[in-house]
Amino acid sequence: MIEVVATPSETTLVLAGDLDVAERDTFPEARAQIAGMRRSRLVIDMCNVTFMDSTGAAFLISLADAGNGRDSKTVLRGADERDLFVLSVCGVLDLFEIQAECDVESHAPTP
Repeated sequence: MIEVVATPSETTLVLAGDLDVAERDTFPEARAQIAGMRRSRLVIDMCNVTFMDSTGAAFLISLADAGNGRDSKTVLRGADERDLFVLSVCGVLDLFEIQAECDVESHAPTP
């Protein structure tokens, strides 16, 4: 599941389930929706991601690249060690600000 939630200052991309090749058809629509919002901060909420493969990692990297090109900050919230390892192996962990904690308030933003 992919849900995009916007506030005046940030966009939150809430991800749940598998972030993999089987979900790749949903990535372009989410990417376009986020790009159109042009917020100064993108929070990628991975608190409920159960699995991420290289396709999912490429999606996250493309979001961070796009945001960083606009001087936007990209925050990775709640990614587990396995997901951080995948991004580390790709050499892109420095594209993200890492927020390890998943708290109830930040996990369920209100528009």
